[in-house]
Amino acid sequence: MQKVILFYKFTPLADPEAVRMWQFDLADALALRGRVIVSPHGINGTLGGEMGALKRYVRRLKEYPGFRGTEIKWSAGGAEDFPRLTVKARDEIVTFGVPDELVVDDGGVVGGGLRLSPGELHRLVAEKPETVFFDGRNRVEASVGRFRGAVVPDVDHTRDFVGELESGKYDHLTDKPVVTYCTGGIRCEVLSALMVNRGFREVYQLDGGVVRYGETFGNGGLWEGSLYVFDRRGVVDFGEGAAVIGVCSVCGDPTRYVGDCADVACKAQLVACRDCTPRCVAHAA
Repeated sequence: MQKVILFYKFTPLADPEAVRMWQFDLADALALRGRVIVSPHGINGTLGGEMGALKRYVRRLKEYPGFRGTEIKWSAGGAEDFPRLTVKARDEIVTFGVPDELVVDDGGVVGGGLRLSPGELHRLVAEKPETVFFDGRNRVEASVGRFRGAVVPDVDHTRDFVGELESGKYDHLTDKPVVTYCTGGIRCEVLSALMVNRGFREVYQLDGGVVRYGETFGNGGLWEGSLYVFDRRGVVDFGEGAAVIGVCSVCGDPTRYVGDCADVACKAQLVACRDCTPRCVAHAA
């Protein structure tokens, strides 16, 4: 049986390159495919493969002192959802472009938003109806699925968030309860800390991200649409009957799919029906 695992751990790493080499050798020996990023702030990975191999990988991962307690999310899929295995060392495990601003200790990110479980999120919204959902993903991801009424920042890449936060567009939210959310939770670990640093007074983060929320409430909660994922699956749904909120950039019909731009010189992804070929001109329009 094949599965996909998603995981991250913020913890100080003195020698990311050594961890990178160990991680590649470990995953490669187990015939896993996917992506792992290592930085001085910790590790972030998505891997697919045989269930037994993934279990052995997780055991070895957690033997490393800094990675003990790493939460592993299991998902449908397998090695075929990834073209290859890549393991890289970078300045950040999530590229916001501010590696020196992020502070990490043995407990994780310092100064981030208060974590909320899916149930705690519902209680917060019931007690404080003025609560604002703040999407920590890019506009394409948000176009096929998002929390009802969420603020979707005008960003194409994670590195665009700092400039967006400092633009003044969201100054009216600094006194409101703001819940940041993203796919598996990692981007909001950083985003919520950046927001606190920029004067937002009541910041939360959805613990475990949309993945955990969907596992808890399926299509019966506050989430609408499909969840974009970074592999060949493209999107996942939390059960039958998920709302379709995306709009094809070519024909204008409702769609849940995201495709690569047909122009080989373009690296953009566009919302498009499977029968349509998305092009940059459609995106620009």
